[in-house]
Amino acid sequence: MANISAAMVKELRERTGLGMMDCKKALVEADGDLEKAIEDLRKASGLKAAKKADRTAAEGIVMTRIADDGSYGVVVEVNSETDFVARDENFIGFANQVMEQAFTNKEDDVQKLLDGGLEEVRQALVQKIGENINLRRVAVVEAAGGVVDGYVHSNNRIAVLVALKGGNADLARDVAMHVAAANPMVTRADDVPQDVLDKESEIFTAQAQESGKPPEIIEKMIQGRLRKFVAEISLLEQAYVKDPDNKVSDLLKGEGADVERFVRFEVGEGIEKEEVDFAEEVAAQAAGNA
Repeated sequence: MANISAAMVKELRERTGLGMMDCKKALVEADGDLEKAIEDLRKASGLKAAKKADRTAAEGIVMTRIADDGSYGVVVEVNSETDFVARDENFIGFANQVMEQAFTNKEDDVQKLLDGGLEEVRQALVQKIGENINLRRVAVVEAAGGVVDGYVHSNNRIAVLVALKGGNADLARDVAMHVAAANPMVTRADDVPQDVLDKESEIFTAQAQESGKPPEIIEKMIQGRLRKFVAEISLLEQAYVKDPDNKVSDLLKGEGADVERFVRFEVGEGIEKEEVDFAEEVAAQAAGNA
């Protein structure tokens, strides 16, 4: 019997979109033959899901739920291939099931959620709807002695949770609205990763050197641009969207509050979408049927 490695199971999952246990069982039965395992799975109930698993799912919805006492909140992203399906009641029902399980268990591990019964529901939905459906990510945000609240953009494409130390739910919601609009990378200037600073410094250096100014002036230019860059991507340093004359840090200071953490999900961010020429696709299908 072939030795079934975790890498083999992972590859089969990526190629079929089926659950870990289903993939492992198929590989065992196929004696480690990946292609035979795929063929066997396609013959079984996962046929339609397997066919759709390689299709890009970059549409969908995000949603949040906040505990009644404001102690924690959960945000999830569930993806579909098209915006039309993202509005389908069956798709929304699946997203609500995901939220219910994640919220009840305070669980942010996608694989654990899927293995807890959601994978079977997902596969059935793929077969019913005919599109690839993915549970992409989940985050649980808790407040240590503070409050959590959030904001969801009206079309369910951007969702934010903010945990405050001090303050109240209204303030947390205002900050969440700001995060949705301004999309900061980090909470504080000190949180900006060094590799990000190094990359920007390299770019600013090249730009400044083209000015032909003396080295000491170039160095001042670089540092000035870096400070501006850091302020633009740091939540507390950003100009508050509702009152641009003040920073977010000023708003919080006035309420005796501080940000512990924020999470911002935007539907499909970071997913590379395949650009398809509809005319070419139809022509290719026509040629294939000729």
